[in-house]
Amino acid sequence: MNTALEIVLPGRVEPNGLQVTQRDLPAPGPRQALVRVEASGVSFAEQQMRRGKYYDQPAFPFVPGYDLVGTVIEVGAEVDPTLIGRRVAALTKTGGWSSLVVLDAAELVRVPGELDPAEAETFVVNGITAWQMLYRSASVRPGQTILVHGANGGVGSTLVQLARAAGVHVIGTASARNAAAVEALGATWIDYRGDVAEQVRSLAPNGVDAVFDHVGGPGIVDSFRLLAPGGTLVSYGTASTKNDEGNSRLPVLRLFAKLLWWNALPNKRSAHFFNIWAGKRNATRFRNRITEDLGAVFDLAAAGTLRAQVAARIPLTEAARAMELAESGTVTGKVVLVP
Repeated sequence: MNTALEIVLPGRVEPNGLQVTQRDLPAPGPRQALVRVEASGVSFAEQQMRRGKYYDQPAFPFVPGYDLVGTVIEVGAEVDPTLIGRRVAALTKTGGWSSLVVLDAAELVRVPGELDPAEAETFVVNGITAWQMLYRSASVRPGQTILVHGANGGVGSTLVQLARAAGVHVIGTASARNAAAVEALGATWIDYRGDVAEQVRSLAPNGVDAVFDHVGGPGIVDSFRLLAPGGTLVSYGTASTKNDEGNSRLPVLRLFAKLLWWNALPNKRSAHFFNIWAGKRNATRFRNRITEDLGAVFDLAAAGTLRAQVAARIPLTEAARAMELAESGTVTGKVVLVP
């Protein structure tokens, strides 16, 4: 029997309400693997979950942790024993804030040996999200111009780097304190506190080829209007409503309705909502797509094309402090929990 240290979210609490607990884990069953977690991220999803605002979160209490990187230490029947000792990554949605996890072996993606665990962790959910939005949703091409909201964030900074590596010009919104960090990634910075539409039009008078918007709310209208003919809006969140009271699904449903209406109009522009879990009903196809896309991101990181944006490495037992830092809006990149 293995004992795991876990961080439990007991209900709608402030970060200091997170609980440090221990739990005995069974040995991995058939087609499963036991993974010693070396890094797990603090993303916007967990921030929403603690407010009870994530669209399809489980009932309280539960262990948060959307993704992780770790080493396989034991496998069950029907699993290749050479997997033991391998560093792997997994997209979990919940459960990652633990020292040990049991996962389906088919869901594990191998991590190149030259990547540091915390650095590799910043590319799991962020890398999959950025890659799929760029190439599967917006089909960006060299020479195009895109707008990335929150270019200093975990997903935003990865989007900027992937796009620049593909020869795409990037305009990135962020606060003035993060301007230098955004420019260092290769984007043209604009201040999100100013008139974003006016700033974008001064740089791209004919509009941009794609907008990546995690904010939602009233500003989504400007995001759509800034598209050039043939352009694509990719919405992947409703951050502007994170503190709103009421049903957590309503902001998302309103956004869906708006995107559907825009797609029905003869305006030569398209709008999509990105959901990383889309297509999961076809488990084999979903896993293959995750493995392919995350593998491509890891290869670019191992080659030095992508630079990991680790905002901070904080011990797992100090998850409350990590959550507070991630929610502060003062960091570039991703806060990572480590053993």
